[in-house]
Amino acid sequence: MSNPDSQPPFLVFGAPRIEEAEIAEVEACLRSGWLGTGPRVAQFERDFAAWRRVSPSQVAAVNSCTAALHVSMVAAGLEPGSEVITTPLTFCATVNAILHAGLTPVLADVDPVTQNIDPDAIEAAITPRTRAILPVHFAGRPCAMDRIMAIADKYGLMVIEDCAHAIETEYHGRPVGTFGDFGCYSFYVTKNVVTGEGGMILGRDEEHIARARILALHGMSKDAWHRFSDQGYKHYQVVECGFKYNMMDLQAAIGIHQLARVEQNWARRRELWQRYDEAFAGLPIGLPALPEADTRHGYHLYTVMIDVERCGISRDGFLEAMNAGRIGTGVHYLSVPEHPYYQQRFGWRPEQWPHAMRLGRQTVSLPLSPAMSDEDAERVIDAVQSLIGR
Repeated sequence: MSNPDSQPPFLVFGAPRIEEAEIAEVEACLRSGWLGTGPRVAQFERDFAAWRRVSPSQVAAVNSCTAALHVSMVAAGLEPGSEVITTPLTFCATVNAILHAGLTPVLADVDPVTQNIDPDAIEAAITPRTRAILPVHFAGRPCAMDRIMAIADKYGLMVIEDCAHAIETEYHGRPVGTFGDFGCYSFYVTKNVVTGEGGMILGRDEEHIARARILALHGMSKDAWHRFSDQGYKHYQVVECGFKYNMMDLQAAIGIHQLARVEQNWARRRELWQRYDEAFAGLPIGLPALPEADTRHGYHLYTVMIDVERCGISRDGFLEAMNAGRIGTGVHYLSVPEHPYYQQRFGWRPEQWPHAMRLGRQTVSLPLSPAMSDEDAERVIDAVQSLIGR
């Protein structure tokens, strides 16, 4: 009988790399008595703005990328029922945020190579009710922002960029999130910069961001730091019907140090990515396309395509076998119209967006994290090579 203690440790998918600096900052935050939105959130906002080469008045920290998307669309002042075009190959939060903002999602299929929303499909989906485009920079690869912005300019549309996968990503030398009216980022536990839960809104228009900041905290004119700090109590006024979307100093305490190591962590993920590319080059699986010229890939998700006819194993069979080998994997994503809620509400069927449907049914995300050792990467490589017939 095998000894269960001899099993290798489970390789957690997307485990963050947390170092002593974050731990010490969280402890200092706890000892300070200031856990909610305060000086560390303000510092995190300043650091993020400086890194993305914008003014601090152009960013607002919130408690998730979903909140960032929702607040951005409300702050944009889009009239209720307006159509927002987005990709079917995304997490449900993208579409849900459109719905929470009182708007109507319209899906445009993806390019089968880049897996990002296809600009031609965007233009084909425009109607007289279209008011915005919500591109998602999938897996860290930038969308074709020159073409998307040209379409937006041609039809007078707003652009809200979903940069949840793409904190470090650049397109033609410019950070994604700075092309559209808003860029929305995620600091969820599996993301490239981690605060546990958290998000950031970046806005081209400082008035839009000022409104987003108020909307993110109940519609109040002053946050707690400015009401209860050592400067003395300040009265606030409720100027809008807002939401409870603020980031806490406890979260920012982690994010400050994560952001300080963002380039180091990006380089490690790129190293692992290239190692996977070399190891899997001879296998009958679909690999991520090479980054396009004059772009910077965020290397967030390493997604492979498992076609049962070519690979001799189904995608779900592959997932189960990897799990049995104690290696965590992900699926990014089953296309949005595969889910019952959207089928029932909108009558959507996956076949309407065939590229997203096929990719969603074949995709597997392999572990990719700066916390991974070379030995961890070899475990993943050995497992994939043993499962997929050469």
